[in-house]
Amino acid sequence: MKPNGILILHKPRGMTSHDCVMKVRRLYQTKKVGHTGTLDPDVNGVLPICIGKATKVVEYMSGYSKEYEGEVTIGISTTTEDKSGEVVESKPVTRRWTKEEIEKVLNSFIGDIVQIPPMYSAVKVNGKKLYEYARAGKEVERPERNVTIHSLELLSDLSFQEEAATFRFRVYCSKGTYVRTLAVDIGQKLGYPAHMSDLVRTSSGPYTLEDSKTFEQLEEFKEENTLYTQLIPFETAVDYLPKCIIDPETEQQIKNGSVLPVKKGLEQMRFTVYNEKGECLAVYKRHPTKEGFVKPEKMFWTGGESS
Repeated sequence: MKPNGILILHKPRGMTSHDCVMKVRRLYQTKKVGHTGTLDPDVNGVLPICIGKATKVVEYMSGYSKEYEGEVTIGISTTTEDKSGEVVESKPVTRRWTKEEIEKVLNSFIGDIVQIPPMYSAVKVNGKKLYEYARAGKEVERPERNVTIHSLELLSDLSFQEEAATFRFRVYCSKGTYVRTLAVDIGQKLGYPAHMSDLVRTSSGPYTLEDSKTFEQLEEFKEENTLYTQLIPFETAVDYLPKCIIDPETEQQIKNGSVLPVKKGLEQMRFTVYNEKGECLAVYKRHPTKEGFVKPEKMFWTGGESS
């Protein structure tokens, strides 16, 4: 039996997302493994990994909003905007902000904002990743990106160490948000250089830290022969799409990948199709050229298997 499903990994610090994929491949003894969005080596937390046929839903997971808990250090900025970089600027913190003053600054970021990605990031400019330019000592113009901060809250009192200050926060944000850059921008509004000194991803879409498994736990599950039971059904990744349950006659048409006329329950722009047994067969969408018809976008049923 081949492994199929989604592993909610608690990525450890010090490993890249690619490192994690390679280790999961070895654990589950399969090459068909893909992650759903990178986490920097310094960051730990939720990293959903798709295994086997679940790799078909990776594209539906890339748009997930994510939640993080982190720490901002005010008074010091770095090349990478986190604690792994070299110090660029330091300015002794002489202000003693109140909780209300910090919260007012945090609240100013809630909603749609514009970010400029850090030089040490995987964003591509002219076919090269920004971090490749950064490592070569070259500065290039970085494209702005629009992101959404759904919520941003203060989790701790301000703590002062020597000439710097820190506080913890929780942010729920859209895909593509650089929390490192958010930390820098918070510092800028407070009038000081800043960087992100700690970060944990606590959720990605519907998957939370409580759902996640560490590599140490996975090794134990392997010893107990329960490794496969740690995988979550792939359907959970597309639960946010409207669901349509179809009759046996339509099921056969769906299994053949047929283009179907729009009828009750099939009016949405994009939706999942389930049979009466509760098996997810496909994602369908409106036909781009045939008015009043829908067509398959992704088939999960192949050759007699539905998952």
